[in-house]
Amino acid sequence: MPQYVAFLGSINVGGNRLLMEDLRAALIYEDFEGVETVVASGNILFRHEDRPTPGLSQKLAFILREEFDINTVVVVRSRQEVLAAMAQNPFAGENDDKFVHVQWLERQPSAEQFADLIDSFAGRGGERMAAGTGALHIDFGESVGKSKLTGPFIERKLATRGTARNLRSLQRIVDKMEQE
Repeated sequence: MPQYVAFLGSINVGGNRLLMEDLRAALIYEDFEGVETVVASGNILFRHEDRPTPGLSQKLAFILREEFDINTVVVVRSRQEVLAAMAQNPFAGENDDKFVHVQWLERQPSAEQFADLIDSFAGRGGERMAAGTGALHIDFGESVGKSKLTGPFIERKLATRGTARNLRSLQRIVDKMEQE
């Protein structure tokens, strides 16, 4: 069975408290195999019968809503999809990997939505952004915590939810995943 990673938004912050052992048990009950968390809560490696990643995202989101009353973004990717997004990030290697992020998106925004996001943020800060495949690439410059580029602003402009991971975390996740 293929291995995937699920990126969950807002787990164990903002009131969405969830014990990873409870989540693992629920996923195993729903035919997920080899379930383990990685790097920090909100990153889950698992095996599942071959299925397009958007369908797995929907299945996981349903489990979180039904079993734990948590309505959050869930984005599932294969190892190859994560590697492709990292390679596609135009800011990789230009700044410390902890400041360069991939914001995984539930759906692909239009080119016009990406352009509107970038235009609307122009002049507000030094962050750089670039459209990706199912993702937004961001270089936060010198600080993520002090950035005026927020998740809600991005989601409003792109009309889709997302959850971000820095390149350092993504590399650690990819290193834990088996070669396909």
